[in-house]
Amino acid sequence: MNVPTDLKYTESHEWVKLSKNNEIATIGLTDFAQEELTDIVYLDLPKVGDEIEATTECAVVESVKAASDIYAPLSGKVIEVNQAVLDDPALVNEDAFGKGWLFKIKLADPAELEELLSDSDYEEILSEKERPDDDEDEEK
Repeated sequence: MNVPTDLKYTESHEWVKLSKNNEIATIGLTDFAQEELTDIVYLDLPKVGDEIEATTECAVVESVKAASDIYAPLSGKVIEVNQAVLDDPALVNEDAFGKGWLFKIKLADPAELEELLSDSDYEEILSEKERPDDDEDEEK
């Protein structure tokens, strides 16, 4: 499982890449998320200008297997949407951390960055998911 060290993560399997001044965040789905979903066939992303709030549903991803909500890792204003993934959603499967990014936001509250997971914290969550467990459907 690919977990780049220069990104931040959420428990709901979104990744965040911050600009040098921590004002702009690029957001995408993790390698784990795209593997779980399998072949992604459709994305419904927020529109440029939309205000999104951390931890709320802001987009939808559909695959041949299921539809899932995408949660905003941070609050802010959407300043760019990746048109390439709207035209070809399979880019998320092919290059989740590169060409498969979803959208960018201008941060409303940089203090929210403290709530994101480091790469090592995220890897720990993934390792717990890989363990066989009878309580798989138990709520967090």
